[in-house]
Amino acid sequence: MNILLTGGRAPATLELARAFHRAGHTVFMAESLHGHLSQPSNAIKANFVVPAPRQNKEAFLAALNHIIVENKINLLIPTCEEIFYVSIGLDSLPCKVFAEPIKKLNKFHNKWSFVVNAIGLDLYAPETILISNQDDILHAYAHWRALILKPVYSRFAARTLILPPLQKALSTLTFELPWIAQEFLEGQSYCTYSVCQNGVVHAHTTYPSRFTAGQGATIVFEHVEHSAIFNWVKKFVRENNFTGQIAFDFIQTADGQLYGLECNPRATSGVHLLASNPAFVDAFIDPQPACATPLNKSTHMLSAAMVMYALPKAVRNGQVMEWLKTFLTSRDVIFDLKDPMPFLLQWRSIRRYLSLSRKHGFSPLEASTFDIEWNGEKQTY
Repeated sequence: MNILLTGGRAPATLELARAFHRAGHTVFMAESLHGHLSQPSNAIKANFVVPAPRQNKEAFLAALNHIIVENKINLLIPTCEEIFYVSIGLDSLPCKVFAEPIKKLNKFHNKWSFVVNAIGLDLYAPETILISNQDDILHAYAHWRALILKPVYSRFAARTLILPPLQKALSTLTFELPWIAQEFLEGQSYCTYSVCQNGVVHAHTTYPSRFTAGQGATIVFEHVEHSAIFNWVKKFVRENNFTGQIAFDFIQTADGQLYGLECNPRATSGVHLLASNPAFVDAFIDPQPACATPLNKSTHMLSAAMVMYALPKAVRNGQVMEWLKTFLTSRDVIFDLKDPMPFLLQWRSIRRYLSLSRKHGFSPLEASTFDIEWNGEKQTY
């Protein structure tokens, strides 16, 4: 089968490309970032540079259409936030696309509508207030002593304010798009990743969030069995009749109560834990009745991010020995002896993010999605 992936900048996408290649499929890649992480991989037959979807949606979709026709693509799998732009043009693309229509995706990606959806299904989520003006901020602070503020559209917790004083909230928040306020909950954080077809979960992993890049991007991955989380995910997917890749962030408080914090209806780093299971690829193409899970308990990591982000934080927090033990016992997800070039040339995409960060005045993490992120732009669909 000819598979077209988008979002080759992400380590999870590189992992997907390798998994499909091992399974005997022919993999193509379309990306708007020059010199992206997956570009030199020998798992990919051909790379195509496409227009940036956020800046030129129509040209992006036209380029995908051309690639699909010229290379007889059977299945397109978007992986990062370009999935929202792909979904807008779903009906115009001449192959099967592993994604839901934009209205459904946006309902899960928007942090407010996600909470409303979850509560409507009798699933636990934190108590939440929609913030559209300064009066809403004052109402939230009157309601809780300790809270978190998030834009309804964000990623990596890049703009999240944790326990901010009222004056900081009043001076920071702008209302081009709404925010949400949530009661601050302490506990163990978990992430999940699942592959679903027609409301059934066919591949799944849960992993605790221990080391992060910034406030929210987990960079060390170890599968754990957590039946309560799995049941939460299964009910959400079933009741929404979801097809695609989907991921959730959870927190479990000391009394054992589980809360779904937010949803990413796309690929995330859980791919690294599932990719070695041959049934994982089947979940996209020919799903089996059983749910594929990781085959072992090994720990995986993004070593460059561990050095750049987690090590300085570990030094500040007195966790150097924990960091060192994790670093020495975890497998880097980019390094592969049979496919070494992405690891050796990863500096190219890192350099690009640093350049964009300096040019536009935002963080390297934010730079990594600068040309693909979806912030609920008003569109005609």
